[in-house]
Amino acid sequence: MIGLISATAAGAAARDRLAAAWPDRTRVYEGPVGEAVRSAFAECEQLVCFLATGATVRLLAPLLSDKAADPGVVCVDEGGRFAVSLVGGHGGGANELAREVGGLLGAEPVVTTATDAVGLAGLDTLGLPCEGAVAAVSRALLDGEPVALDVESTWPLPPLPVSPRGSYTIRLTDRDVEPGEREVLLRPPSLVVGVGASKGAPVAEVLGLIEETLREAGLSPRSVAELATVDAKSKEPGILGAAERLGVPVVTYSAEELAAVEVPNPSAAPLAAVGTPSVAEAAALLGGGELLVPKRKSNASPAMATCAVVRRAGRGRLAVVGLGPGARDLLTPRATAELRRASVLVGLDQYVDQIRDLLRPGTRVLESGLGAEEERARTAVEQARLGHAVALIGSGDAGVYAMASPALAEASDDIEVIGVPGVTAALAAAAILGAPLGHDHVSISLSDLHTPWEVIERRVRAAAEADLVVTFYNPRSRGRDWQLPHALGILAEHRAPTTPVGVVRNASRPDGSSRVTTLAGLDAASVDMMTVVTVGNTATRTVAGRMVTPRGYRWQNGPGEQPEETR
Repeated sequence: MIGLISATAAGAAARDRLAAAWPDRTRVYEGPVGEAVRSAFAECEQLVCFLATGATVRLLAPLLSDKAADPGVVCVDEGGRFAVSLVGGHGGGANELAREVGGLLGAEPVVTTATDAVGLAGLDTLGLPCEGAVAAVSRALLDGEPVALDVESTWPLPPLPVSPRGSYTIRLTDRDVEPGEREVLLRPPSLVVGVGASKGAPVAEVLGLIEETLREAGLSPRSVAELATVDAKSKEPGILGAAERLGVPVVTYSAEELAAVEVPNPSAAPLAAVGTPSVAEAAALLGGGELLVPKRKSNASPAMATCAVVRRAGRGRLAVVGLGPGARDLLTPRATAELRRASVLVGLDQYVDQIRDLLRPGTRVLESGLGAEEERARTAVEQARLGHAVALIGSGDAGVYAMASPALAEASDDIEVIGVPGVTAALAAAAILGAPLGHDHVSISLSDLHTPWEVIERRVRAAAEADLVVTFYNPRSRGRDWQLPHALGILAEHRAPTTPVGVVRNASRPDGSSRVTTLAGLDAASVDMMTVVTVGNTATRTVAGRMVTPRGYRWQNGPGEQPEETR
């Protein structure tokens, strides 16, 4: 919960805007400001104070105890100009909250945390438990000193400016070891503990068995990702209680799924009780991985719990990111976040140049020129299979005439794939033209490099006969100068010469241009590969110089029938 505190009418107005936007995330604290801050500090994970920073500091100072436990605090000035991350930038999430508040209120986020200020990923913000000399190693990274990365267990980390060797070390391990004086340990969630339990098994017995097993195997409990068991035990208090104490979820499988897993130590007892010869080993192994600890029983008499431990390799992560039509303000926040998360970026060189300034230090860039789309797709998938966090970029939306299709054709379920939508050229052009896509529409590429012209022509003819608004991508190049006139001729068989046509070049970019003409008036020679051509349907009109395709044809409604937008 985010506590909201204000002292003046201006602050209350901004506070109420935030409360209205986040009704499920926020709570307004009324009354004297000092009491409100103390109450919110004790009850909330984060605070937004619409107060002067000096006043906020004085109110907070007596309350601060431990940066790992204190709430994150953001301070917004009376004029709503700045959202300052004041306390708990990383641990309390105040840096990200300042950016969110700033985006909502139109305020400039102010983040002074050293790593954030220079674009480095903070070691305590990587999403993994960390321990050791976090401050010292972070300082070494900031000062440009060589910091080595020792990866014992593959995991898709964000970019870090590391060296092959160094006097400081970032060590990724699930082993139960103590960090060195100049070392940070990152704990990947790589361990799955399979658990079996008799009805009524005590929490202490289940938890004690798990902790003893991990300790004797030299494994860190902070790397346990989940407890796995049979679905018949999904509500067993001993298993649920142990998971709660460890801070991990319980994942369950059917007896049929578990019975199909080959295990080293099957038993007749679980087969008779729940329908599978193995619970602990089979549940741990079902998602794949290396069996580190075979099934073992608790020391109680009679033993009421069993467990087994499996190490799963980290799945590589491939984010297929749409950059939009080129304008920076049309690049989505989600796309920006994925670019900053990726340790490997793959893309066309000219697209890389558009967003190079957004990449974190340490990002490895694999760029190539035009015509290497399939090679880039293969490279991105290969890098993800090596366990990296990869971003594959394309213009517009990555799934529309871009990189998502070739990449996903190469990818299998051994990597995680995330699609990040972007603003397409058709949408950017439509916004400039007016509202040409207000009713049913279709996008067709006129490039026959990958699609036979006979197929393209059939699609154009179908769109013409169906009276769809048509957006043409890749309409004309120096080597393909006849396809656009031919396609326009097909549409002209079904539409009047006065049908509005929009022509937009470099949509949303500083050198962009646009015009609205007609089907008969369009000069195909004025169009190139940087242009999008949108041809209206029989209902499209030009209103005040803008293309408008009515969303609903109200005059076609029967007696008593409501227009579509009111249903």
